[in-house]
Amino acid sequence: MKSSGILKQILLVFAAALVLYAASYSWIEHRRLRKGPWEITFVQSEAGHARIAVNQPALGITNVQIDLVGAEVAGLTTNLTLRFADARPVPFAVPLGECVFQDTTFLPGTVVLHLFGREIQLLPRVLTIDGTEHPWNSGTLISLSVSNPPPSSPAAPAAP
Repeated sequence: MKSSGILKQILLVFAAALVLYAASYSWIEHRRLRKGPWEITFVQSEAGHARIAVNQPALGITNVQIDLVGAEVAGLTTNLTLRFADARPVPFAVPLGECVFQDTTFLPGTVVLHLFGREIQLLPRVLTIDGTEHPWNSGTLISLSVSNPPPSSPAAPAAP
């Protein structure tokens, strides 16, 4: 009779731990994914230069465009949007360069791109370009010259 009581207690503790685990996991996953990922669209500007458009609707960041003046993109005929939601080994190729860092633990996380010798870092708090902070202002256009990147910037990726 006593062994039956101990078995009941063990099963009760196991069930309580299982319910607590499931509730905790669901809450953490909700907190981790609720804001959604960075969305970066690679396009060709009207002048024929490479351009990226950054969006993160949960943070109120929409249509922040970075024009890479001097970067000709003949092969980019359609807009391509990448969502940085899932972790993957870095560096990996993106249409105009490469992604060298990505932290998607809690979205939107951090994404660092090297595009034509320029380092573009997307943080929820601020946008950094070659180490210089730029506040997030929706609908802005930032022009960067790729013909003379800053001396401390990474080397331009090799053409495919």
